[in-house]
Amino acid sequence: MASFIIKHSHLRCFVRTCTLPWVPWRKPSCGSERSYATEADNRIPKIYTKTGDKGFSSTFTGERRPKEDHVFEALGTTDELSSAIGLAREFCLDKGHLFTYQLDKIQCVLQDLGSNIATPRSSARESHTKKTKFTPQPVADLESWIDKLTEELPPLTNFILPSGGKSSAALHVARTVCRRAERSVAPIVRSGEADPDVAKYLNRLSDYLFTVARYAAMKEGNEETIYKRPE
Repeated sequence: MASFIIKHSHLRCFVRTCTLPWVPWRKPSCGSERSYATEADNRIPKIYTKTGDKGFSSTFTGERRPKEDHVFEALGTTDELSSAIGLAREFCLDKGHLFTYQLDKIQCVLQDLGSNIATPRSSARESHTKKTKFTPQPVADLESWIDKLTEELPPLTNFILPSGGKSSAALHVARTVCRRAERSVAPIVRSGEADPDVAKYLNRLSDYLFTVARYAAMKEGNEETIYKRPE
C-alpha cells in the first residue's frame, strides 16, 4: 500500500496505510529550530515493515485485524481518493486555477479523517480519541466553498456527463472515488466506530468535487457534455 514519510526537526511520522494509518501531524513552526536528535534518531526508517505479510494489519489502537476488514477497506479507499484529488490538482495547477489551495486543504483533512477511521471506538482509549477526533469545521468549509463557486456558475438545467477538459474530468473521477469512500465508511459510522462527521464530510466532498469540476470547465471555456437519451 502507499506509504508516506513526513520529517521535521522535532517530528518524524511514518505512516503506512495498513499498519499505522493517518496518524495526526502538526505543521512545523516557523523560524530556526535547534535539533537535539542524536545520529541514531535521524536514521531513515525502512519503507517496508513485514508486519502485514500474513494478511493482518494494525489499527491506531493496536488491534490486529484482517486486511479485508471494513476499517482497512475504508482507509484504502480514502487513500485512493486523496491520490485522485492529487492528480486532478496537477491538471488544475497547469491551467492556473485559483482554487487549488482548497484541494491542498482537502487532502490534509483526508489524513485527519483517516486517523479517525483508524481509531475504532470499541478499542480506543481516551488518549486515542483526543488525538483523532474529527470536528464539524471541515464540513462547514466545504459548504462555504460550494456556495461561493455556485454563485458564479450558470444554473444546472440538464444532466451532464464527466467532461469539460482534463481538469474537470479528473475532478469528476475524484468525485466518483469519493462516493465509493463514503459507501465504505457508512457501516463504520453506523456502528459507532467512527465520528458521524466523517460520513458527512465525504458526502459534502462529493458535492464540492462536482461543483468545482463544473467551475473548472467554465473557467477554461470548455463545454460540458450534456446527457442525451440515445435514439
